[in-house]
Amino acid sequence: MRRVHCNGYNSQSEQGVNKMAGGSIGPLLDADEFFNHQIVETFASVLQTDYSWTEKVCLMAAARDGSLQIDFGIGKYINRNVVDGYGGVSRGVEQWNVRASRELATDPNSVNVGPLRYEVIEPLNKIRVVLEKNDVQPIAFDLILEGIVPCVTEDREDRRTVTGYRRVADQIRYHQTGTARGWVEVDGVRTEVTPETWIMTRDHSWGGRSNVGLPVQDVAPEPMDSGSIGKALAIWNPLFFEMADGKRFAFHQYYLMYQGPGFHHERLQGHFEFTDGRLEAIVALEPAIRFNPVNKRFLGGEFRLTMADGRRRTLTARPVGDTGFHLGGGLYHGFDGMHHGQWRGKLLVEGEHFADCSLPEAVARLNQFRDCLIEVTDSETGARGWGNCQTYVNGKWPELGLPEG
Repeated sequence: MRRVHCNGYNSQSEQGVNKMAGGSIGPLLDADEFFNHQIVETFASVLQTDYSWTEKVCLMAAARDGSLQIDFGIGKYINRNVVDGYGGVSRGVEQWNVRASRELATDPNSVNVGPLRYEVIEPLNKIRVVLEKNDVQPIAFDLILEGIVPCVTEDREDRRTVTGYRRVADQIRYHQTGTARGWVEVDGVRTEVTPETWIMTRDHSWGGRSNVGLPVQDVAPEPMDSGSIGKALAIWNPLFFEMADGKRFAFHQYYLMYQGPGFHHERLQGHFEFTDGRLEAIVALEPAIRFNPVNKRFLGGEFRLTMADGRRRTLTARPVGDTGFHLGGGLYHGFDGMHHGQWRGKLLVEGEHFADCSLPEAVARLNQFRDCLIEVTDSETGARGWGNCQTYVNGKWPELGLPEG
């Protein structure tokens, strides 16, 4: 008969897990010292066993004149024992990517990976992101990002398969717009970043999400994630505005529509956001916008909004030059057979340079999903704004400049 210790469990430190009669407990992390627990578990584990569970930050910072842009992201996949991330630079049609992946257990109290570092300076207001000089690509940056408005939570992302039986996404996200300061270096040339000349947009999400790891081979494919969708349009668009008197406010909209034989999914959310925390909701959107049929780049147009009180408001947008980061370089929707959260070993750092991301062959490899810097004018206040217009479009949309699928 196996002897049971009087305290009710046998410690197995080599596995970092306490085996108990009533279940297991994850290892203690630094975060467990603080009064933030919400489930009966340590911060080393999450409530679900799903391999798609992800906590992620994603951001862009760009010069208002469109001369330069950086993108950065970190993902933590507890049930996969993986931390991965990316840092990149876009300059016109050029793009440099640096990616890193490591085993989470080697440093469970940190999400830093390879040359990528993420630091919270002031919760919900100020963060620091760093891409250290590396041997993969000749880019580096060190930026402090600060909000001009409070962080805003978006509606829960709750998507199911077209049959409705399986959830393909269940996550919470908040976003924030603001300014950036620090420096960016490309090919040994350093550019100073100031709050007067640069803007930033960022988000932080956690939960179950699609496109994590290699596609599962023994389940029915989900059209939106497998690329077999008939028609789709997605717009995620945080903006930073300045009025003539110097006052600032922000805006965010997220529109998602996809349809095919027998199904139609459509959702809209959005608000004008103010420095005192007030939100002013939109209730309808008419996207009178255009895309380049060659590479599906956003060409500009109008976002015709209807406010909660019925009044109409138009945001006129244009891309600021060719600068814009293709998120495939950070593994969004996959890249060269690689996916978010995929086990790549103890530590891997890699990357590549694209001389012209606007070419169809480059878009085929990187995919069209892109952080596009835009400049916007608000019809109601006359305010001038800058921000991030993430778009994905598929299928025939003649009214958007895409007569072919």
